[in-house]
Amino acid sequence: MTRRKRKKLTAVLKTCILLMLPAAVAAAAHGAASLRESGMNVAVSKTPSAAVSADKSDLSKYTADETLPADYYLDESLILSEGYGITAETEEVVLKSPLEMTADDPGDKPYPTVWNGGGEIIRTTYGKYSGDRIFDLEKFGQVNNKTSIPNEKLISESRCFPNFTVTDTNEPQVLIYHTHTTESFEPFVRENFDTSFNYRTTDETKNVVMIGDAIQAELEAQGIGVIHVRTIHDYPSYNGSYARSRESILPVLEEYPSIKVALDIHRDAISSEGIAYQPYVTIDGKEAAQIMIISGCDDGTLGMPNYMMNFHFACALQQRLEGDYSGLTRPILFDYRHYNQDLTTGSLLIEVGSHGNTLEQVQYSGQLIGRSLGELLNSMKED
Repeated sequence: MTRRKRKKLTAVLKTCILLMLPAAVAAAAHGAASLRESGMNVAVSKTPSAAVSADKSDLSKYTADETLPADYYLDESLILSEGYGITAETEEVVLKSPLEMTADDPGDKPYPTVWNGGGEIIRTTYGKYSGDRIFDLEKFGQVNNKTSIPNEKLISESRCFPNFTVTDTNEPQVLIYHTHTTESFEPFVRENFDTSFNYRTTDETKNVVMIGDAIQAELEAQGIGVIHVRTIHDYPSYNGSYARSRESILPVLEEYPSIKVALDIHRDAISSEGIAYQPYVTIDGKEAAQIMIISGCDDGTLGMPNYMMNFHFACALQQRLEGDYSGLTRPILFDYRHYNQDLTTGSLLIEVGSHGNTLEQVQYSGQLIGRSLGELLNSMKED
């Protein structure tokens, strides 16, 4: 049974239980006869199982070194449940294969049509990591701590609720963009990679823009507005990409203060001499590229005083993704990186696969990211 079918069955069972519960209570109090006469009018509550009483709209007064109130920590239902109340069913998003898509304008650096060899592709699946700087999150997933902050401090911070809330609005709440826009992938599963191709293309049906489209489609199917910046920032010049992407997204953030989440979608480059790695996992019978979230830390020189707020969101998303799709994620990389993550308290960089992964693998991962992110954000909506 697929995950989507299991979710539908779960929703039906939840509905049945909620509908039957008042009847059982009424029967106990008044007897079956009076229950039949009552007509059994049922109101389904959408109150969260454990209400969060504190005001999370302003956490700026708390620093990374201060202890947050107990009710700022993640409620278990945020990670494990379908959200608050019964999850509304959404239409299944069906995307055309990237191999079947053609760009109206492939740009100055089109995707190859003829493929050579020269290097070896090794298919692999990264399992659970170990080491002194690796720690497990409370429910699912791990963190790779590359900083001097003690693991114990980050474990405590990882339990904090994300530092923003989501509302029912027609305004966009998620921004997707690509600093290294031309990053590209293998066409299909094969044993060798083309050493003459640098795995970059201006064809947006074959680079990371295609992943952004997949994430966007899944979010919009769940009613979450998205702005997707498709501007190329790393071609013809790679140097200065982050400055150029910042120039692209700052006007968007100024025009739409409703945006809470900003995702910079990349791909990794996992390789050694003559070898390209293809990290993948099979989910519901289909191969997906393994992903890695990067959450930057400020050593005092990077101008990111609220970096821990991004980490809170990274941990919530990591646990949701890994809980929904076991094996999809590699540990969060928590390191001294900037990556324009000073612009919102929901700013993250996500590496979707590597250059050894295929177009269809990374597109599918984009869909899975969009589904889990949409469910997470909808579970965070204000009452």
